[in-house]
Amino acid sequence: MKPKLVQAASPLATIESDLDALFRDGKPIRREFGDGDRLHIDRPLPFLCVHVGSQQDAAFDVVSASASYLIVANAGFAGEVARLMAKRIRDRCGAFLVLDIGELAEDRFLTEDVPFLPPFEIALAGGGTAGEKAALKRFAAAASGRDAKYRTPRVDEFNPTTRAEARLPDHLGNVARLTVRFAPIYRVPGTERVYPELRDLIVANMVDSALQAVSAFLKASKLEPPATHRSLGRRAYIDAVVRADRALDSVASTFDFLLAVTPINAEPAWQEFQAGGFERMPALLYRPLEFEVAAQKRKLYSVSLDHLEDPLLTRLLSEKQQELDLQLSMLAARETASFVELGRALYGSVEPSLAARARTILEKTPRVASTARQKGLGADAVAAAARDMIAGYSAAYADFDASVEVRADLPAGLLVSRNRLLVSRDTNLPPERLTALLSHEIGVHLLTYFNGDAQGLAIFRNGLAGYEGMQEGLAVLAEYLVGGMTAARLRLIAARVIACQAMLAGAPFEYTFRVLHGDFGLDDRSAFNVVLRVFRGGGLAKDAIYLRGVAQVLDHLKSGGSLTPFWIGKISAAHFADIQELNARGLLRAPRLEPAFLSSDAARPRLKKAMAGIDPIDMVET
Repeated sequence: MKPKLVQAASPLATIESDLDALFRDGKPIRREFGDGDRLHIDRPLPFLCVHVGSQQDAAFDVVSASASYLIVANAGFAGEVARLMAKRIRDRCGAFLVLDIGELAEDRFLTEDVPFLPPFEIALAGGGTAGEKAALKRFAAAASGRDAKYRTPRVDEFNPTTRAEARLPDHLGNVARLTVRFAPIYRVPGTERVYPELRDLIVANMVDSALQAVSAFLKASKLEPPATHRSLGRRAYIDAVVRADRALDSVASTFDFLLAVTPINAEPAWQEFQAGGFERMPALLYRPLEFEVAAQKRKLYSVSLDHLEDPLLTRLLSEKQQELDLQLSMLAARETASFVELGRALYGSVEPSLAARARTILEKTPRVASTARQKGLGADAVAAAARDMIAGYSAAYADFDASVEVRADLPAGLLVSRNRLLVSRDTNLPPERLTALLSHEIGVHLLTYFNGDAQGLAIFRNGLAGYEGMQEGLAVLAEYLVGGMTAARLRLIAARVIACQAMLAGAPFEYTFRVLHGDFGLDDRSAFNVVLRVFRGGGLAKDAIYLRGVAQVLDHLKSGGSLTPFWIGKISAAHFADIQELNARGLLRAPRLEPAFLSSDAARPRLKKAMAGIDPIDMVET
């Protein structure tokens, strides 16, 4: 007997088998053929983006960002795969388009003696069917509508001047096609270097234009086009995205930024400040860092975002990487002058319009006399109520696994750290504020943590870069919707803005205290608590985001916006369009939970009022 040599299946036979599994089981195709050749198909789609070549240039990035793409070095093999897929997918989808995407050999409009930035060249060619003509026309319109750093695209007909430029169409037979070539304007002339930002802009432009072309092709082919061309994009995270997300989460999990910059001696600090006649800033003590900042930065920048094949997710993860870097820099600069400026970069300055709005609130809402400060609910009572509210959410969604801790190392109040609600031992809460505060912390901060956790990427539970402003705006809105927005509470939120403005302008702790206490009538303990928050760490500009955030939420509601997208995780207002795109692509799930307060009888009329258009000062009811 002789052993039988098993013949390897041909690449086309393998693809046939993969397509069977795709159609039968919905199993995505991710097939490597060696030498960098790759076929990737998320799901049955009526198009295939093809790049012939082995160089990882911008055209490579455009194609690899697609939900259906082929990258190969051999044009003949590309044609074989395209014809096979066209035959199989036309039967299923009714039509099929190949987008042949590459780069021109040179940026021929750019010359040294031109006294202005010339347009850059995009060359297109397509077949003669109605669908192909529609695809070419839409691509041209979409690509022409954007500039790339002051250089406007000029779309021409693609006339290949060499045999190599024309190679793929020669192998496509009767498959509908659109050929796209663009000038490599992202390359530094005469060198091998590139302009990274310009490269990203070109890739984003070409990806979007290609999806618009496919949408037009479907419509012209008498097929139902998608509701939005963006829904033709990626619907699955590749392994590289998941690895990068986990690596960033590993760094983010190393520290809790707010805890690290919050004093552990708030009560002794108050006593010291009071004993000194409110004339000297008290000594503030902080937890020692349990990690080496430099080591975490090295770990942070060891996370590669180079091959994620999705420009949008790459940008979101890159922004988070930069935000974590900034937070680590701030922790390294605690109690130094640099801390304030780094915080200004993270949270921004106080814009004049926001300061004016805060002053109006402080001037027009009634002051609360210091004698009105009475003993309220203590930490144990608040913690018990919090556990009851969390139990309600857990009953609806078993993965809502939050804990409550009463701690002596926090200033009075509550704070959410990942899936934990921390209650200060010094908490003294008016009973009428209990539901409002728990709706703020649990109904928004914890809820978006667990909804984000269900999205498949940790970045949605940790928060997209800059998410805090919108989070706090939603949380303040929650207080209003449950009927808990008192004049005293809104005055505190406004006072934080004034204190931030003063701190950023260089005012000392005791001067800022006098402004709030003397000029705006906050009682001494309330004024101290506000100033303590703003001067923590060395001067933290975060507290202006509450009033700014709720004003943004109210504007969003007035313009007809929905709150639902904000419950999918921790996102910022700036990322609203990105979230809509990820939703359209099917990459995000609907929120597992909506806040309990939204369905309450108390919230409905207030939400209706907010949607009609109100100012933050109109939220005050008591």
